Amino acid sequence: MGLLKVQGLFKAFGAIRAVDAVSFEVRPGEIYGLLGPNGAGKTTTISIISGLLKPDAGEVFVAGHRFWSDPQKAKRIMGVVPQELAIYDELTGRENLEFWGRMAGLSSSDAKSRAAELLEALTLTDRAKDAVKTYSGGMKRRINLGCALLHRPQLLLLDEPTVGIDPQARMNILEFIRNLRASGTAILYTTHYLEEAETLCQHIGIIDHGRLLAEGTLSELQERLGGDRVFVLEADFKDASPDAWDGFHQRFRVIQKTERQLAVAAIGTRDPSECLRDLLGLPVRVENVTLKRPSLNDVFLQLTGRELRE
Repeated sequence: MGLLKVQGLFKAFGAIRAVDAVSFEVRPGEIYGLLGPNGAGKTTTISIISGLLKPDAGEVFVAGHRFWSDPQKAKRIMGVVPQELAIYDELTGRENLEFWGRMAGLSSSDAKSRAAELLEALTLTDRAKDAVKTYSGGMKRRINLGCALLHRPQLLLLDEPTVGIDPQARMNILEFIRNLRASGTAILYTTHYLEEAETLCQHIGIIDHGRLLAEGTLSELQERLGGDRVFVLEADFKDASPDAWDGFHQRFRVIQKTERQLAVAAIGTRDPSECLRDLLGLPVRVENVTLKRPSLNDVFLQLTGRELRE
């Protein structure tokens, strides 16, 4: 059983189903990526798991125990890094870490020594005595992450921890998170960055409008679209209707159609050369065909009908 198990979570705000029958689990030494656009239900899910919100239905299990049977015990196991920075600008980096260490139950001496460890690990020792208000966006994100790690949580909830920072700062944070996973930490990671989910996460759940539409490893999600065989056709598709093409939907699944492009996944196990012959025989003048391995964005398009960045 996973260190975190979420079972049938449901939360509504009026007529809006923010989280709708969501279930998944996160095991020790695993990063589970919850991938979806802004407003998909990622932060609400994190808020329920961390105890900030009570679900209307469903259960959260932490280390095999129901969260609400002993919330304090569950919270001692987890660390939470919110999307909004939970740090004090007027305090120094060291003071922020020591404060959150004491809040997590550490003694004064333990908080000091652990803060020193984290400042070193986050490469912030040289700025430890500076007020956080003088930090760059990436440095603030690192301190925000460090504040959740003072008590060495077995489970870490990361809500979009790299949003709004430069590529170098993002790379530093992602490397730090990989090291946490390697040490055995179970990590729930929400993001709307496709490349982060593809390179960082062992399992990925795609969420939109509060519903978990698909989950699995990257290769399992790619297999949903025909494994290695996604074709992108360039032509004038302005007045074209794939629904009207004889036998087309028995052989191909449409991922996306625009006026100039048609992306399709082959159905079944036919050879790519056979698929290519079928596509070149369509009742449109095809100008170019590209064969590619399906991306997470292709999977997302197929499930939701829109690109993740929309």
